[in-house]
Amino acid sequence: MKTMKAVGLYRYLPVSNPESLVDIEIEKPKPLGRDLLVRVMAISVNPVDTKVRRPKERVEADPKILGWDVAGIIEETGPDCSLFKKGDHVFYAGSVTRQGANSEYHLVDERIVGHKPVTLSFPEAAALPLTSLTAWEAIFDRLGIPITGNEKTNLLIIGAAGGVGSIAIQLAKRAGITVIGTASRPESMKWVKERGADHIINHYEDFVPQLKQLGLDQVDYILCLNKTEMHWENMAQAIKPQGKICSIYETDEKLNLLPLFNKSVTFVWELMFTRSMFGTPDMIKQHEILNKIAEMIDSSIIDTTVNEVISPINAANLRKAHAMLEEGKTIGKVVLEGF
Repeated sequence: MKTMKAVGLYRYLPVSNPESLVDIEIEKPKPLGRDLLVRVMAISVNPVDTKVRRPKERVEADPKILGWDVAGIIEETGPDCSLFKKGDHVFYAGSVTRQGANSEYHLVDERIVGHKPVTLSFPEAAALPLTSLTAWEAIFDRLGIPITGNEKTNLLIIGAAGGVGSIAIQLAKRAGITVIGTASRPESMKWVKERGADHIINHYEDFVPQLKQLGLDQVDYILCLNKTEMHWENMAQAIKPQGKICSIYETDEKLNLLPLFNKSVTFVWELMFTRSMFGTPDMIKQHEILNKIAEMIDSSIIDTTVNEVISPINAANLRKAHAMLEEGKTIGKVVLEGF
């Protein structure tokens, strides 16, 4: 039996506990059907990793492996694969219903994989898949904004300095949209401006007075990348009649939809894993989106959002990365490279 290195967990613990993520050796998998076996070169850490690892009573008999942002090289293809071949450089976010990619080799369905941008290193590419797919689906699929011709349209992005916000700003600007990003610290404001935001407001203050100072009464669209319940009232006040709000941040609190009623406002969720989780008929669209993102990167239309690279990929460094995300002050993406 061939084995490989991985980082996993058996118990769901605070990240300060050394047992929260541990170095392990597991069996190297074999690709079947439309699966690709990818040699993992770099991974990125996302809030979903910390949410899955969040303390709970359950104990795993077999190790649970996290990690849903990958750049790597195809080692082997399943018998039904047609989109890739051995040796191709790829990037992808994977499926939350399968084992994650914090391992030397990883299985993934080819329909949610894209060709890695040729102009980027593996760490630079690993920063992109989950956030790019989330931002693209939120803006163009969920909010229904056209890909071009939005010169009279504006979008408020709450939490614009994070991983999704960093790419969402760029995609929105490429589509001709006026972008108002929220940030609260000098370093995050600087990052948001550098990504291309037209205006910045503070998400810890009331939105409408700040928008009025920019000459805006309300906004056409809102993309919420932070605690939905925390910003709910502000969003309801700031959105235009017949506007649309999309959030990627689930909540355990009940949301009062009534303030949206008189304005006929649309509220919609975005979860990047929906297509792979349910095997939707349009699942291959993620392959297509990632290839478009790669083309935009290679044409210098948008930039990678990596802000820190840590090496090697091991339990200690992954615990460090998780702690950084849980602090809630990360700017851009944290990436780990090489086993």
